Amino acid sequence: MNKDLRDKLQAIRHVALDMDGTIYLSNTIFPFTIDFLGKLDRLGISYSFLTNNPTRSLEDYMGKLAKMGIPCTREQMYSTVPATIDYIRGHYSAARKLFLLGTPSMISQFEDAGFISTADSPDDVPDIIVAAFDMTLEYSRLCRAAWWVSKGLPYIATNPDKVCPTDQPTILVDCGSICKCLEYATGRQPDVTIGKPDPAMLAGIESRYGLKPSQIAMVGDRIYTDIEMAYNAGAFGVLVLSGETTLEMAKAWPHAPSLICRDIEELGCLLEEAKR
Repeated sequence: MNKDLRDKLQAIRHVALDMDGTIYLSNTIFPFTIDFLGKLDRLGISYSFLTNNPTRSLEDYMGKLAKMGIPCTREQMYSTVPATIDYIRGHYSAARKLFLLGTPSMISQFEDAGFISTADSPDDVPDIIVAAFDMTLEYSRLCRAAWWVSKGLPYIATNPDKVCPTDQPTILVDCGSICKCLEYATGRQPDVTIGKPDPAMLAGIESRYGLKPSQIAMVGDRIYTDIEMAYNAGAFGVLVLSGETTLEMAKAWPHAPSLICRDIEELGCLLEEAKR
């Protein structure tokens, strides 16, 4: 390990972990994840979980992690749903009615926050369209979303991901691809896309733990979300090759990761060596 890398790893005080493709794949935990988290505890490095996947509530994710043997508090979880809610409250304070392309779990989170989910009807006009990773997508609702988008209403995407990693023989079409469909139909892109790579996803961690960006390692398997957010935030970006991004894709990306690892097991060994 060269001195520059050792110095940067020694400075790490917090690890922000992407989830799918990084600590597990679909519903299968990686065999080294529990040991890695234990190593962070022994090294005195705190950690949190960040996900661009809006299909589940924070409680759902905490329950999923618990079933995998990963203890997690609400303060350690952050997804694009609360981030999108915060954005709407900050930029569209009068908005109440939303046309939501999303799972029932995601819609309930917006309703719990005080918003109204509009019906698939030309008479129920929303204030904002929100497109998300919708695994329950209905064709009629996709068409209705395109109609409202074509009318120039405010249009927000929860995340830019093209696909969601899976260990099954299929491709899970994610929010970014759904938005491409809407763009092809209407000629319009989202006004704003929340979630990684927006650096605001790391701002809460900096504030909560009193850290500088250089003291945070953003670890994930997507070059265009996880690592791009680290670049945008000035954090230490660790690309793991256990999910979507290949080494060839990483080499072609204009903003190189601070570090490329096979998986978080290798990262844990490097952190331990640097701290030693």
